[in-house]
Amino acid sequence: MSRIEGRFRATLGEFSLDADFSVPSRGVTALFGQSGSGKTTLLRLIAGLARAPGRLVVDGEVWQDKSVFVPTHRRALGYVFQEASLFPHLSVRANLEYGWKRVPPAERTIQWDEVVDWLELAPLIALRPHQLSGGQRQRVAIGRALLSCPRLLLMDEPMAALDTGARADILPYLERLHHALELPLLYVSHALDEVARLADHLLLIEAGRLVYQGSLTEGLTRLDLPLAHRDIAATIIDAIVIAHDRALQLTHVTRGPVALELPGLHGSPGAPLRVRVAARDVSLTLSMPQQTSILNLLPARVIELADDAPGQVLVRLALDDTVLLARITRKSALLLGLQPGTPVVAQVKSVAVA
Repeated sequence: MSRIEGRFRATLGEFSLDADFSVPSRGVTALFGQSGSGKTTLLRLIAGLARAPGRLVVDGEVWQDKSVFVPTHRRALGYVFQEASLFPHLSVRANLEYGWKRVPPAERTIQWDEVVDWLELAPLIALRPHQLSGGQRQRVAIGRALLSCPRLLLMDEPMAALDTGARADILPYLERLHHALELPLLYVSHALDEVARLADHLLLIEAGRLVYQGSLTEGLTRLDLPLAHRDIAATIIDAIVIAHDRALQLTHVTRGPVALELPGLHGSPGAPLRVRVAARDVSLTLSMPQQTSILNLLPARVIELADDAPGQVLVRLALDDTVLLARITRKSALLLGLQPGTPVVAQVKSVAVA
C-alpha cells in the first residue's frame, strides 16, 4: 500500500517538534493532541507552509529531503484552515472555480457536480461569503480545496471556529466525504468526538512528540496511552447494519460475532455504521444475568487492568477481535476477582450506544 512518510525536526523558540510518521495514503488520519502540542506545526510542514529539516514522501514522490524542497504551490494538496478564508468579493461559484480552472481538464480527478452534490452547495452558488453561515462558508472552503484535485487533503481544525449547532451540521458532510473519496485526509483536531467519528488512523502528539501512530481503535483503547484515561474514554466499533425493528424502533448491528442493539433506526441493512461505547457505560458480571433491562450482553475476556481516577479501574476486554473498555470501581474489580484471562459478561445499555 502506498503511504505518506515523513520525518521532521523543528525548534521554534522553546518549542521543539520531533515527528517520524508513516500513514496510509487512503482514509482519514487524525493528528490529535492538546492545544500547543504541535499538530498545526506538523501540518504546515507537510504543506510546505513552514520549513524545517526533514523528509517527506507522498506516494513515492519526494516533496522534501536534504536536496529537494517542493514549494507549496507545486504540491498537489488542498488545505482547509480553521477560518474559511474565502475571497469576499467573489461568489460561491467563483470561489469554487478558483482552483478548478487551474487544473487541466485531462487531470481532473474529482468532478464539479460530485463536489457540489456531496456538500449540497447548489443552493449557495450565487451567494457571496457574507451571506453564508459559518458552516456554509466552511463547506464552500472544503469544496474549493477538493476542486483543486489534490492528492492529499489537509484540514486544520476546520470546525474550531464553529458553534455547536454548526459543528453538528457539518460533521455529516465530512462523513460523506470520508466514504466517497479515495484521497487521504490529514485532519487536525483536539476534539475527541470529531476524531472518533471521522478517523481511521491516529497520530497522537504530546509536547511535540509522536507518542502513538496506528489504527484509531487501538489508540483509543490502549491503557498505556492517555486517551483511555479521559472522562470521555470510549471504544469505536465499525459494524454493519443487519436489520431494523420498526415496531420497537431498534437497529441491530454486528461486527463478527459481536451483536448490538441501538435505539432508533440507523442506516440500511448491509450499510456500515460506526458506533461508540463509552467506558463508563460498560458494567461487568461473571455470569449471564436474567431478567435485566440491559439488551446488550456480550461474553468477553479480560485482557488487562490499569488504575484510573481515584478508586477507579480501567478494564480492557476482548470480544473476539473487538476490544471494549470498561471503567469500574476498584472495589468492583476486587469483588469480581478480575485479572487477565477472567471470563466476564460486558453489559451495555442500548440507550448508551452512540
